[in-house]
Amino acid sequence: MTHPATTNRRSRLRTPVLGLLAAMVAASTFAAGPTSAPADEASPALAKYEERIDDSITRALAWLAEQQADDGSWTKNKQSRNATGITGLCLMAFLAKGHTPGVGPYGEVLNKGIDFLLANQKPNGMLIRAHKGHGPMYSHCIAALTLSEVSGMVDRERQKKIGKVLAKAMKLILAAQQIPKNERHAGGWRYKHDSRDSDISCTSWAIMALRSARNNGAAVPTKAIDRGIEYIMRCRVQRDGGFGYQPGGGPGWGRTGTALLCLELCGRHRDRAALGAGEWILKNLPTHYGRGNHFSYAMYYCSQGMFQLGDEHWQRWAERMYEVMLKAQQKSGNWPRAHENVGNCGEYYSTAMAVLAMSVSYRQLPIYQR
Repeated sequence: MTHPATTNRRSRLRTPVLGLLAAMVAASTFAAGPTSAPADEASPALAKYEERIDDSITRALAWLAEQQADDGSWTKNKQSRNATGITGLCLMAFLAKGHTPGVGPYGEVLNKGIDFLLANQKPNGMLIRAHKGHGPMYSHCIAALTLSEVSGMVDRERQKKIGKVLAKAMKLILAAQQIPKNERHAGGWRYKHDSRDSDISCTSWAIMALRSARNNGAAVPTKAIDRGIEYIMRCRVQRDGGFGYQPGGGPGWGRTGTALLCLELCGRHRDRAALGAGEWILKNLPTHYGRGNHFSYAMYYCSQGMFQLGDEHWQRWAERMYEVMLKAQQKSGNWPRAHENVGNCGEYYSTAMAVLAMSVSYRQLPIYQR
């Protein structure tokens, strides 16, 4: 079975915007609607999951739609520092199934969420509702990635707003990379826009936001992405091929999946480091839902990265991932909170990340296409 194509969801008609970014895409074509589950690489072992995956994601999105707040966000706390980040992930979950802003059963859900992100930009460009907490760059980069992914799918007025907001958002990401840091941390990103150290997690979100914007025709310097990948590689654990949270740290499967996806998206498809990361993940497959720290994060990144790696790596990972995730889904459609440090938005986060992990082979989000 042919995977659903996404290149026709938007065309690359460029429009001028103010500030650092010279061009962002505008809409001209839209997806016909949500897709059904595709056959996974013609693998009989994975094809058996098709109907279950489709049903699972359909129920998850129905649950998420019911949980959206009146202001378009997914949050239970108006002062939550994670509001824009969690909302961005929930929006991408709908996009991953092929739903389009303004169209179909979730068209207004998407529009409301997009409007929430657009309404919560600080004067310095930060996409965040509240400055409380230690990690605003996480939410900022996720929100920027989301807006970049919906650019070209929205109506003309929202597109104008996205162009202006994204210009400031990307400028902040690029400026944060230029903060003076020592050799170990140079090129990466951290919790705040003026942090003087870096970590692999925040760096990965920044790289994806920049890569998505560049895919859309924005004037993102190649050097910025290259420097981010150089930092990722300094987190590599030479002895076993895994990746740590920071240079010199021990490997983990969330961190290794993070590195793998960044390598794959930035021109290092199946090179030595990417294959080594894939092998490390296969040696450390998850056994139970919620087992280990940052479980939802790890499932998301490993699924996206292993799909990019493809072949046996994806098939072996996917079979285990589907079994674990399908078994853990609640009757209501959501996934339970999995020990994540995301405030009181845990079930929104775990459900959005589960959908993004399980829907990777739909190939609906442009940034995650092979």
